[in-house]
Amino acid sequence: MWRHTRRGDKYVTVIIDLTGPHAGTGPARLLDMVEGRTKHVFKKWLAARPAPWRDAIEVVAMDGFSGYKSAANEELPDAIPVLDPFHVVRLAGDALDECRRRVQQELYGRRGRKNDPLYQARRTLHAGTDLLTPSQQNRRETLFSNELHVEVEATWGIYQRMITAYRDTDRARGRAAMQAVITSISHGVPPRSKNSEGSGAP
Repeated sequence: MWRHTRRGDKYVTVIIDLTGPHAGTGPARLLDMVEGRTKHVFKKWLAARPAPWRDAIEVVAMDGFSGYKSAANEELPDAIPVLDPFHVVRLAGDALDECRRRVQQELYGRRGRKNDPLYQARRTLHAGTDLLTPSQQNRRETLFSNELHVEVEATWGIYQRMITAYRDTDRARGRAAMQAVITSISHGVPPRSKNSEGSGAP
C-alpha cells in the first residue's frame, strides 16, 4: 500500500506491505518512507526494487493521487491498482457532504447555520447507524421525513452501505455487498429508501 502523509511542512510517501493482514499471517510491515509526494518519487523507489520483487506484487492499494497510479502502472504493469478502504470511505463521505451542502444552498440560498436541520445533522450522517444515540437517530429520522432532503438520504444510504460492506468480517460477503453498491449506482439514481433504519439502502 502506498499513501502520503505530512511530516512537519513536508510530505512523505509511505510504503507498507499488507501481505500479512491480507493473508491472515501477521501485521502490516512498514517498508519505507520517502520524502516527497510525486509520481517521480514513487516511480524511482519502485524502479530500485529487484525485478522478482516487483513481479510478485499482485495488488497495489493507494490513495487517490493520480501520480501514484501512473507510477504503479508503469513499474508494476501486471498489478491491479485499487483505492484503499480508508480513502474510498473518505471520498464517499466527501460526496455526502457535497450533496448536503448543495441541497442546503438550493433550499435556503445560503450556507448552513446552526439551527438548520441539514447543518445540525452533518456529523450524524457520517456516523455508523449502529453507533447513533437515540437523539441522533431521531435527528436523522426527522431529517429524512422531509421530502426535500431525498437526495441527501439517497447519498447517505450509499455511504452507509459502503461502510457496512467494509466492516463485514466475512470477506466474501463484504465483497458481494460492495459489488451490490457499485451495481446499484451504475445505472442512474437509486430509488429512495422506504426504510429509515439500518443502512438506508437506496
